[in-house]
Parts: sequence; structure tokens; C-alpha cells
Amino acid sequence: MDAQSEDRSLAQPWQRTHTCGALRLDHVGRQVTLNGWVNSWRDHGGLTFVDLRDRYGITQVVFDPAEGAGLQETARSLRNEFVVSATGTVAPRLEGKRNPKLPTGDIELRATALTVLNRSEPAPFDVGGDEEAAEEIRLRHRFVDLRRPRMQKILIARHKVCEAIRNHLSVQGFIEIETPILGRSTPEGARDFLVPSRVQPGSWYALPQSPQLYKQIMMIAGYDKYYQIARCFRDEDLRANRQPEFTQLDLEMTFCEPDDVMGVNEGLAAAVVEQVTEFLGKKATIPRPFPRLTWHEAMERFGIDKPDLRFGMEIKDATAVVRKTEFQVFQQAEAVRGLTVTGAADKFSRKNLDELTEFVKEYGAKGLAWLKVEGEKLNGPSAKFFSPELTTELLAVMGARAGDLLLFVADAREATHAPLANLRNRLGRELKLYDPATFHCSWVVDFPMFEKDEESGRWVAKHHPFTSLLDEDWAKLESDPASVRAKAYDLVVNGEEAGGGTIRIHDAAKQQRIFNLIGLDAEQAELRFGFLLDALRFGAPPHGGIAWGIDRWVMLLCGLDNIRDVMAFPKTARGSDLMTGAPAPVEAKQLKELGLK
Repeated sequence: MDAQSEDRSLAQPWQRTHTCGALRLDHVGRQVTLNGWVNSWRDHGGLTFVDLRDRYGITQVVFDPAEGAGLQETARSLRNEFVVSATGTVAPRLEGKRNPKLPTGDIELRATALTVLNRSEPAPFDVGGDEEAAEEIRLRHRFVDLRRPRMQKILIARHKVCEAIRNHLSVQGFIEIETPILGRSTPEGARDFLVPSRVQPGSWYALPQSPQLYKQIMMIAGYDKYYQIARCFRDEDLRANRQPEFTQLDLEMTFCEPDDVMGVNEGLAAAVVEQVTEFLGKKATIPRPFPRLTWHEAMERFGIDKPDLRFGMEIKDATAVVRKTEFQVFQQAEAVRGLTVTGAADKFSRKNLDELTEFVKEYGAKGLAWLKVEGEKLNGPSAKFFSPELTTELLAVMGARAGDLLLFVADAREATHAPLANLRNRLGRELKLYDPATFHCSWVVDFPMFEKDEESGRWVAKHHPFTSLLDEDWAKLESDPASVRAKAYDLVVNGEEAGGGTIRIHDAAKQQRIFNLIGLDAEQAELRFGFLLDALRFGAPPHGGIAWGIDRWVMLLCGLDNIRDVMAFPKTARGSDLMTGAPAPVEAKQLKELGLK
């Protein structure tokens, strides 16, 4: 019996024997039943052809008038997206009629019976085609959009990511443990989604921003290798590729240092990339070990803490050279830093350079200075300020030669980071300086532990307040918090932050020192985190972990740039579900039950 055949003695007459992607020449002569959606239909006056689609593929079904007028009449009444069941005999296609684009393209189903299981209104867009409809229309009709082969392949790839994670971590001795969705509100950086308690009026649950505290409890409880593919919620203003609810891989280990956590994750990343890209038909591998940059090095060389290392074009500091000129813009700036765009002098017109100037202004730059290297001379608005000697010095600092384009941002040192980082990414993409199908993974380590909150002026934790410090930095925690570095590490994939983690504090006294610095005295800390501090006092082992953004990983693996395309039911930029109409008002009775007005 075929692997997809079933005992049909108790089945409906339309119970399928095979999927629409299963039939091959080996099945010729077999009687089978296929179920699916009408992808397309063609009435040739005599024969009627229907392409029947399910998530496994497409099979051509042929209706011959010789099988009866009733069958032919029903076949001619079909329209796209009707749900039907067709029974018949598998036959080879005629010579010259085979379709090499389809795995089932060598055969067709000669139908002897047809059942219309459900009709469909005209679809708001072409489900079987490649043309993209407007996103708002797709999200409003998500039940149709998810039927498209492109979307089905993406969601299957998402399944493959989670499958690869579970398989790999199970072999490594990790166990999957679920943590609560309804928990206590704790400050973790973003706003919590709050859920009122009906049985305890005036009290609230919070949806988890991450399982951070629970996974630390699991380590203290002796579960030395934990992971979870967890749903997380953050009530924050939505930016590009941010969603109020998202999925992350949460992983934690005991008796570990950063090298241990990073080693496990390098093996996991390699397994996920290889298995999922093989499913997608473009198998890729990633070299190990992953390169590491300190946070300071990443900011100096690339202007960003998630640098895309698939190409070079590093930021160069030209301050010392250009200050020798009489150009006031360069003389008055704290720093003048720039990019050398190799061989691009002739590729950018004045109009193009004006567009780049407006682009960097979006990231806080006051402007963009440019120079073209023509032989041993410079050409551009500020070229007259450079003597032959200064020109030689500048070219040496910038690593430039004839035919190159030099782009500079002059400002406070930190203010040059974002404009140059985003300019570098744009140029790398537009000039095709890397193969977009490749994967490059790296680590950024030794992050600053604290940063100043602009509104309050207080120190806040850059990652989270449960992060441990580099051992040598504990001595200067209170005296010089700006210089203190965290045992933190971010996993960067193709210029995207794909994961981030830290080694945690496992000593209650040290944890309170961190709380004190960020403005939580012992009483406040007990009120908000008493259960964690209690746990730390009962034999907490050293521990640490990481979290991956599953949605972002799927987006990267599928070569997409919109995170909504890798979620079955995403929200819009305003946090709305266009299909269901959520969020929506509720009845007064529901509010009264919760003690709310």
C-alpha cells in the first residue's frame, strides 16, 4: 500500500488518498482521490483542465466529456479557490505537454468523479500567483493570504527552525520547560501588557516581556540546561520589524561563562542555517568559530553594535588630518569620521550625493562632506582646502586611491555613529558589495553595563539589571559606572541582532548593589523582586543564557525584510489585527466583572 493511502472503509467518499504534490510516473494506472483548492481552470471546449492545489503542491486534473455530461458540467462550473475532491486514474501527460516546473508535471489525473466541497467568493487577490497585493488587503483577508504557496513555504520554514532548535538542543542535554504567561509586573525596559484579576479586584497580572526571572529560578532549582520557545509581549511603540507579541528561543545554563554559552549557540546556529536553507533549496553553511568584536570596537569601526560583516568599508577617523585645513566645518567639529567607497567616484553624481546628504540627516547628521579622488588630486566642495601634502595624508588615513569616493560626517564623536553606520549599510546594499544569500554570524561582547536615561538622568541597565559584570569591573561599580562592562554578548547575523544574552548575577548582595545604582533601594527591590532575591539566597549557582528572536531568524533565512510576513497573524504598525478587528471595545458587563469602569 502507498505511504499516503488509507483504509477507506469508514471514510467519506471524498477522503483523499494522496496530496496534490505526491503523484509521479510510478503512480500511473492507480486510482486516487485528491482534495484541494482550484488554483486555475481552463475550458478548451472539449476537455476541461483544473490545477488543484494544496500545501504540498499542484496536480493537473483533466475532465473528459466521455466520462459523462454531469461531470463535465460540474467541472465547467468551477472557479478559483473552490474546494473540491477529484477521483480518477493517474496517467502520463502527452508528449510535449509535460511541465518541468512542477514536481507532478509528468502526470495528470484523469477524473471520473468530482465533488464540490465548498464554493468561494472571488478572492481579493491572486492566491496562486507571484504578484503581491497591498499589505492591508492581505492582512484583512489573512485566511486567504496564508493559503498562498509563498506564505505556506515561509510558515513551514518557521516550523523547520523550531524543529531544528528542538532536535539540536535535545541532543545537547537541554530540556524544554514552559513558564507562566500570567505573572507579576516587573520593570524590564518596556511597558507591560496588564491583565486585571477578576477574583482579586484591583490586582493585575502582566504578560511576560521575556521569561527572564523564571528561567533564573529554573537554574536555582537545579535544571542545568533549560530552553523554551516562548511567547513574549511588550506594550511599546511599534517600529519597523517590531511586534507587540513575538516568539523567542529562551536558553539558560548553569556553571557557565560567556564562552560556554557562545559555544552552544554557534553549534545551534550552524544546525539551524544548514537544515532550513536546505529545505528552502539554497543550502548554506556558516564558518565557525564566529568572530568577536567588543562593543567599543564595533562602534569605532562600524558605528553600530550589530555590524554587517559581509563587507568591509569600515569607518575611518580623519579628524587629525582635516583639522589642519582651513575648512571651518572640519575645524569646529569634535570628530570627522568617514567612509571610503572603493571605485565609486564615477558612480555618484551631484544629485546622488545630495540624496545621500538628506539620508544621513535622517539619522542626526548636520550634513555630508564628500571628496572624489582623481589621480593624486581631490575634487569636491572642500578640495581647495587640501594641499598636496594634506591630500597624501588624507588618502593614507582613509586607505583611498584614485577612483574612490570619500564621505565624511563632522560632529560630536558619538553623533557620527548612526549616520555613518546607516550610510554604510545602504551603500553595501545598493553597490552589491556582498551576496545577499550568504550568512555571516558574529558576536559583539563587553557591552557597557549602564547608560543614562535621557528623561530622568538616572543610570539604567543597558541589557537588564540581572546581568553580571566583568570580574575586574565590580571594584569600580559605584565610583565609575560609565566604564563598567557587562558579561553580555549579542549574536549578530547579517547586520541584524538575532540574539542577545548575559551571564546573570547569582549573589543577592551583588544584585542589590546593581539595584542601588539604578535607584532601587532594598525595600523597593524586595517589593518588586523579592521572590528572586529570596531564591538567590538559597544556593543559586552561576548561570547565564541567551534569547533568540525566532521571527527575525525566519525573516533572515527566507531573505525577507518584513517581519510581519513570517508571522501567521501579525499586527499592523498601530497594533491592530485587521482580520479580527482587535483590539476592540468590550461589553460593560465584562468590565463590571473585573471591577473596572
